[in-house]
Amino acid sequence: MSAIALPYLVGLIAVALFFDFLNGLHDAANSIATIVSTRVLRPRYAVFWAAFFNFIAFLFFGLHVAQTLGTGIVDASIVDARVIFAALIGAIAWNIATWVLGIPSSSSHALVGGLVGAGTAKAGLAVVVWGGLAKTIAAIVLSPLIGFLLALLLVLAVSWAFVRATPFAVDRTFRVLQFVSASLYSLGHGGNDAQKTMGIIAVLLYSQGLTGGEFHVPLWVVLSCQAAMALGTLFGGWRIVHTMGSRITRLNPMQGFCAETGGAITLFAATWLGVPVSTTHTITGAIVGVGAARRTAAVRWGVAGNIVVAWVVTMPAAGLIAALAYALTGLAG
Repeated sequence: MSAIALPYLVGLIAVALFFDFLNGLHDAANSIATIVSTRVLRPRYAVFWAAFFNFIAFLFFGLHVAQTLGTGIVDASIVDARVIFAALIGAIAWNIATWVLGIPSSSSHALVGGLVGAGTAKAGLAVVVWGGLAKTIAAIVLSPLIGFLLALLLVLAVSWAFVRATPFAVDRTFRVLQFVSASLYSLGHGGNDAQKTMGIIAVLLYSQGLTGGEFHVPLWVVLSCQAAMALGTLFGGWRIVHTMGSRITRLNPMQGFCAETGGAITLFAATWLGVPVSTTHTITGAIVGVGAARRTAAVRWGVAGNIVVAWVVTMPAAGLIAALAYALTGLAG
């Protein structure tokens, strides 16, 4: 596999970190939408809260998701600088488009789609690691479903436990508890999402023979990716916050706590299992779950349906953009 000049390698790593920053920007809503919409925290304070827990997430999780992204989506032996560049372009282009439109699509699946698109453009479908890809695709359905069910069950359990409490006491209690649930969700978000960019940078270094002949994620890559995501979160994603926090369903602090806790449990489990799930899918499913616990009419199903459409098209759309980018870089070369 051919080596590339140091400036190009540094440039590619910078592009990957820009994607990670954009991921934090795009997915800030996942961590803060519920705590902002319930007015427990103002947006300016919520983003600092989320960014802090995004950054320290590496202290609590292994690097199983990075391993999956680096070696479990396409054959690492065919990955080179051009494949990585095209994959990142596909993911970044789709992220920007959905961010502008205020659609909470998945940065994770945009990156996976970009990697598959660029890899197959280079060497055909034979390079796809179908087991890893199937696991990721299954998570498109399972992560929001699990988030939905956990949040729904939590709302029912909490409602039963506080049936004799006054509305004021319930509101006051869950305004405090929402700080905990928002922290846990931000921790899960940073733990799962930042690892995807770690995997991309690590496989790039591996392709250049800079990891000692075997795939691993250097510490400086871990810290850089966590910092880039936290910085992106600081800049927020206000268009998507509005969609996630109020347009799907209206939330009170108790419901916000249940949504965040259900989502956090889902993310923790997925991260420990090495499954690159979508934090956007997960929290959306959880928000729909708490809305449905009240009554199905409380959920704006038209908005939720538009979000589901975005989920379905994200991987193929990012893959097509990445394949096109791979072809165009070949012409430019």
